[in-house]
Amino acid sequence: MLRIEDTDRTRYNPDSEQEFIDSLKWAGIEFDEGPHLGGPHSPYRQSERKEAGIYAKWIQVLLEEGKVYKAFDTSEELDQMREFQRINKMPTGYFGGDWRDASPVKVAAAEAEGKPFVIRLKIPHGVKIKGVDAIRGNLEWEGETVDDPVLIKADGMPTYHFAAMVDDHLMGTTHVFRGEEWISSYPKHIVLFEAFGWEMPVFVHCPVIVGADGKKLSKRHGATRVLDYASQGFLPQPVRNFICLIGWSPGDDREIMSDEELEQAFDIKGIQSSPGRFDLEKLKWMNGMAIRAMSADQLFTVVSDYLSSDVTWSYWENMVWEDGMPKPEEYLPGMRVLKAAVDSDPDYVKAVLPLEQERVSTLADFGSACEFFFVDEVVFDQKSVDKAFKQDHVRGLFERLIERSAEPRNAEDWEHAVKAWAEENGMEKMGPVVMPIRVAMTGKLAGPGLFDLLAVLGSDRVKARLERALAMLD
Repeated sequence: MLRIEDTDRTRYNPDSEQEFIDSLKWAGIEFDEGPHLGGPHSPYRQSERKEAGIYAKWIQVLLEEGKVYKAFDTSEELDQMREFQRINKMPTGYFGGDWRDASPVKVAAAEAEGKPFVIRLKIPHGVKIKGVDAIRGNLEWEGETVDDPVLIKADGMPTYHFAAMVDDHLMGTTHVFRGEEWISSYPKHIVLFEAFGWEMPVFVHCPVIVGADGKKLSKRHGATRVLDYASQGFLPQPVRNFICLIGWSPGDDREIMSDEELEQAFDIKGIQSSPGRFDLEKLKWMNGMAIRAMSADQLFTVVSDYLSSDVTWSYWENMVWEDGMPKPEEYLPGMRVLKAAVDSDPDYVKAVLPLEQERVSTLADFGSACEFFFVDEVVFDQKSVDKAFKQDHVRGLFERLIERSAEPRNAEDWEHAVKAWAEENGMEKMGPVVMPIRVAMTGKLAGPGLFDLLAVLGSDRVKARLERALAMLD
């Protein structure tokens, strides 16, 4: 189920809520009930649950049983308390103050004066608070070391400590997965469940995520909005696969796993307590493997859909670049050329994409990788030209291929033509033969298999590029 925990109204943003929905949809994470679907536990926004009186009912139960109390401290008094604790090197927090054991008369007088108040949970003192974390095992705290948390704020809005726990019980939550930074709050939630006499869900405090260098995760490590990964050309399944393996292991060396394999292998015992590492290079590798597993038809559909998305272009054209992010100027020119080709000559694009399928990590990479297929004149890398065109045999090779460029029809024909010339000219090694042809076709030394490349380019393009390269020899 999807629950919107929006009790902090100063931070609530409806656009962010919609982004949660869109992110889950893109990632393929489906839920059965929520604010946009309805369901038996409606409403699903905590602000709406507050207005429905759900939290008021349950806080009243605790008030009547004396397990919570009203605290009328002003913000100035709270600041003075914290400063006193700091100066005297005491634990920081609210451990009772003047109101934990205040008489009913004192409380009634404060209310009669109209003083604002919060409602705090009365953490029991003189006892050990015991709980179980599914990763770390048995945990315990001395009651005196746990501060009394606010359950209901002065404006009547519940805090996370109260709303989430009440909702977890009422909605039948069985497992609570959250970051390990919540371990310090865990005893407060144990006390609250015990105060109601409710059975607790299984609590699982997951490890923090750090960058590949072990440092706090930041944009230079690749941390960004979920939907930015979609715009960068990542696919949902490898992202799911990658995220699953941050801080969890299936118990063997598997890394590329289907959703079904992940479901079958998952066990809470496989979650580690040490920080999980976010390795962007590993994500790129996984994404590349998913791209390589596609058929030609699947690949064309995915790439054309990606290039047809307004979200894709909005991301790249409006990006405010920061260290660690991809640079738009390295991607946009090739993407625009590829998009134009998809619109004007889709059959040619469908033949081109598989030739670069082994060499890309994201859908955005196809732009720069395939650009040379679609331009009239390739951009020559001077170092590649110097290395490939300097040998004496190159002129004769180009002249022969120009003469016969109309004859070959497929990769096998081109292979036969090139190897026949090499044999006629006593060239035992194919490297010095293949290299200048590749540079003439692509402008660089690296690229897809030469004979497939020549076949896809077609005789007219091959001839034009050989003639241009031949002119460069002069």
